[in-house]
Amino acid sequence: MHESLINYIERHSTQPMSREDIEQIKSVFLPKKIRKKQYLLQEGEVCKYAAFIVKGAMRQYSVDDKGVEHVVQLYLEDWWVTDRESFTMLTPSAFNIDAWEDTEVLLISKADSVELMKIPAFNEMGRILDDKHSFSSQKRINAFISHSAEQRYIDFLTAYPEFLQRFPQHLVASYLGITKETLSRIRGQIIRK
Repeated sequence: MHESLINYIERHSTQPMSREDIEQIKSVFLPKKIRKKQYLLQEGEVCKYAAFIVKGAMRQYSVDDKGVEHVVQLYLEDWWVTDRESFTMLTPSAFNIDAWEDTEVLLISKADSVELMKIPAFNEMGRILDDKHSFSSQKRINAFISHSAEQRYIDFLTAYPEFLQRFPQHLVASYLGITKETLSRIRGQIIRK
């Protein structure tokens, strides 16, 4: 299970890892199996762990006053899952994170993640992921304020084609900020073109 994580770190860093580095990383990441629809985090809890997905699919979402779910993020294998604000600031989360499929993750606590930053490869990976997250957030915000629903769907389809195989239409629609009926109409229009 840890091999996926080690391979991921090696792909996202130019720094070599010693055998001791790898053993230290393996020693602090705890394996956990999460059943479909089981929570990793519930609204109001403090996010105590970041998770690396080895196998499965998860979603992060909020629920409004009317009980409507709003998907903030979708995750598959080789993705990191956490509520960054709650994990970093140790504040109650505004989000739920649950498994959409039976999922296997490796969990790390905040204290252990800080300790691993002393490993150059892990530190470099963390910086690269922070940059990618920032870029992705900027693009998503820009898309919401300046792109049509159709363009947001096309961009999503281009960037994450595998998500359409793993997540149902209503979750993809929520992630895109549209109704599932609008998504059906857009998909139909694209097929007819």
